[in-house]
Amino acid sequence: QVQLQESGPGLVKPSQTLSLTCTVSGGSITTSYYAWSWIRQPPGKGLEWMGHIDYDGSTDYSPSLKSRTSISRDTSKNQFSLQLSSVTPEDTATYYCNARTRISAYDYDYWGQGTQVTVSS
Repeated sequence: QVQLQESGPGLVKPSQTLSLTCTVSGGSITTSYYAWSWIRQPPGKGLEWMGHIDYDGSTDYSPSLKSRTSISRDTSKNQFSLQLSSVTPEDTATYYCNARTRISAYDYDYWGQGTQVTVSS
């Protein structure tokens, strides 16, 4: 199985850019079997899918976050990253990286442990 580890600052100031990195082990981010996603959970709320990057570098984003979100990858380090610009306190959440693979009609998900990010001045 793949293993995922988020890293980045736990505190970001309003109007700044939130940047997180997911380091992947046990699998390559260039394989076609996986989609690599960022998902977040604000306090007291449910999970919110933000976007993903595929094996070939193509991206897809949540419509509500597309204008502020960028997902990229570094294949030499087997990492993919999240940038969320112009943050506000409403962006405070636990952020997870996720890998999904489909076997037949069933999706298998692998999760990082999550990292808490607070937006505050």
